[in-house]
Formats: sequence, structure tokens, C-alpha cells
Amino acid sequence: MKWWPRSLFGRTAITLGLAFLLLQIVALLLVYFIVLAPLAQRSADDLAALIVLSVQTWVELPPDTRPAFEHEMLTHHQMRIVEVATRGREPMVHFLNSNNIEAALLTRARQPVHLRLGKHGWVWATFSLGGHLMRVGFEARTYYLRALLTAAGMISMAALLTWLTSLMLMRRISMRLAQMGAATVAIGQGALPQPLPEDGETELAMLGGAFNRMAREVQELLANRTTLLAGISHDLRTPMARMRLSLALLPENIPVVQQMERDLEQMAALVDGFLDMARGMSHEVPMDVDVQGLLQQWAADAQRGGAQVICLSGDICRQKVAVHALQRVVMNLLENALRYGQQDGQPVELVCVRQQGRWWVMVMDRGPGIPAAEREAVFRPFYRLEPSRNQGTGGSGLGLAIARQIALAQGWEIRLEDRPGGGLLAMVGIG
Repeated sequence: MKWWPRSLFGRTAITLGLAFLLLQIVALLLVYFIVLAPLAQRSADDLAALIVLSVQTWVELPPDTRPAFEHEMLTHHQMRIVEVATRGREPMVHFLNSNNIEAALLTRARQPVHLRLGKHGWVWATFSLGGHLMRVGFEARTYYLRALLTAAGMISMAALLTWLTSLMLMRRISMRLAQMGAATVAIGQGALPQPLPEDGETELAMLGGAFNRMAREVQELLANRTTLLAGISHDLRTPMARMRLSLALLPENIPVVQQMERDLEQMAALVDGFLDMARGMSHEVPMDVDVQGLLQQWAADAQRGGAQVICLSGDICRQKVAVHALQRVVMNLLENALRYGQQDGQPVELVCVRQQGRWWVMVMDRGPGIPAAEREAVFRPFYRLEPSRNQGTGGSGLGLAIARQIALAQGWEIRLEDRPGGGLLAMVGIG
């Protein structure tokens, strides 16, 4: 449903509004049928009885006393009694209680009586009684059924005030939740968000305080993890260098020496991967650059290294991005595509395009792709589709994990999709 809002505040506002509207309708119906309808009928019957009784009295009085009686009815009952020769042709009038009055007159006078609108807001009823054609007038506003309008107004005002009060309370809660959601996104990117307010209601204050403590602890945990990761990776370089020096002094044709050299190369690749992950989680100031130009430069660098990579012509993409972080993400994706995605000598392609309202850097290959069920698992550290754990065929299993960590730290999005025509499409949403 397009009209149904997605926000908690919007859905609550519509739900409460519909509930109060239904409550108002039910309350009005109950008041009308239980109180107002019987009251209106009783009022109409009393008016019809007064009209018929007044006319009967007027007919039975001597002619010389009738003017005094007419003056008495006008003064005390705001009702005029006039004998006429013909029925009036004024337009018929309808107001909230007019149908009940006409029905009561029909019962009392035993003849159809229609209310007609006169001058200055007077309403006239004409009927025959005792051989006389009589017109009886009264002010319509005196017999309007104002109780229904009053009840409707009071119920509507009460429902409106209750609805507005509920929205004010809900707005306070939804704003806190929105702040918490934004702070959670910041924590996921490795940043320390602005502290949430710790005032207001006890529950909200406790929630804000607990969240602030959690944010600080997570930030400290991430900092300690990054420092530990970088420290261990850096410290491993020294003993590895000594081992390389020792192996260089040994004869090269010994099989165990060759195996140890390959092991040291694998260890060096793992250490470089850990250092890349640590650097990727650090803060970098974004710069306004031409992303398409960067892709062309990186493709040219890869070509000089012997890789089959081309950069397709795309849109001019100027964005504020962390250049080194983007380079590490793209290079990791490119290395993955070159390792697994080259089939029949077809090159890996780079391009920057605008889709779905944002800019995407795409790394496209023509390899076997990644099964849909495995596309989330491949972002886990050391997870490889190739189960042999052979460094030459399966890599270290850190490339995509590093790319995901760096992207999350920068607020980017990485997707893996099937490429039309076969292959894998790795997309990085940067803006």
C-alpha cells in the first residue's frame, strides 16, 4: 500500500486517527439513537400538540377575544396564529427536526401538513380545523435540534485533543528511536556518534544512558581490536624478515627451503591483509575527485602489471570519497575477479555509473560467478569457495572481508550479483 507510511510515527498517527474516527462515529450513533432521537421526537410532538391545541382554542373562542389570545401566544410562546383564505405557496423548509414535526402534526391534525419558509426565519404550518383554514408560525431557530450538533462537536473535540496528545507523546518516542537508529549506523561505520539525551522520562533517560555507554564500549573495543591487529601484523614482519635472511643463506635446491619460502610468502600475504584491514578501519578525510578518472588510472596500472583489465567509458562521476579506502576496496574486488573471473582471455571491466539514485563502482568479470546462497558468506574472513585452502588456487580468504570492512567504515554498500551474459558483478555504492 503506497499510502501507508513506513515510519513508526506515521503509522501510529494513521492508526490512532482511524481508531478515534471510528470511536467518534460509534459514540455519535449511540447518542443519537439512545438520547437525541427520542428527545427530538418528544420535542416535535410537544410542538405539534401546542399548535393543534392553540388552533382549537382559537376556533372555540368568541371572535372579539381572539386578538387577545393571538397576542398572548405571540408574547409567551413566540407563536403566531392567523386565519387565511388560501394555503401559502412559500417553499417548503427542512431542518434537523422538521420531519418529526410534520409527522407529529399529521398524527394530531389528522391531515398532511407541510412546513413552509416565511420571512425573517419564521416557519408556517397550514391546516384546516373547525371549518377554518389556519396558519400557525414559529421561529425555526427555536426548535432547531442543536443537541446533535453540540454532542458531535464535543465528541469531535475530545477525540481531536486525545489524538493530538497521543501524537505528541509518540513523536517524542519516535524522535528518540530515530536518533538511536542514526547513532547505530554511525557505530556500524566505526564512528562515535553524538551522545543521546539522558533526560525526560525515566525509561527514555535510562535507554539513552545505556546506549551511550554501549557506544563508548564498542568504540573502545574497535580501537583496541584495530590496534591489536595492526600491532601483531607489524611485529610479525621482524621475525619473518630474519627467517627470509636465514633461508637466503641456504642452498636454493633443497626442497624444504623452497617450501619454507612459499610458506613465508603466504604469511606475508596474510600480514599485508591484516594491515589493510586495520588501515581500512581508520578515518580518512574524503576528497572531491573524478571517480571515473581514478578507475582509468587503476586499470592502466593493472595493465602495466600484466593483468587484463579495461575501464569502460562511463558518466562523469565527481564525488567526495576517501580515495585510499576506495582504492583498497576496488583493488581487492579486482584481485578477486582476476583470480576467479577470467575465462577465455576476456578482461575484467571497471566502470562508474549512476543507478537507483546513487553512484556505483562496478567490477565485472566473465567467470563462473558466486552462488546466491554463498554471496553473504564470502564476506566472512578466511571463508573460501575453494575448499583446498591452497593459496595459489583459493587465496587467503581475506580480500572480500577487507573490502566489506572498509566499505562499512566509509558508509558504502557492496553487492554481488549475477552479470547479464554470465559472470559476476561486484558493485560498490559510494554516493
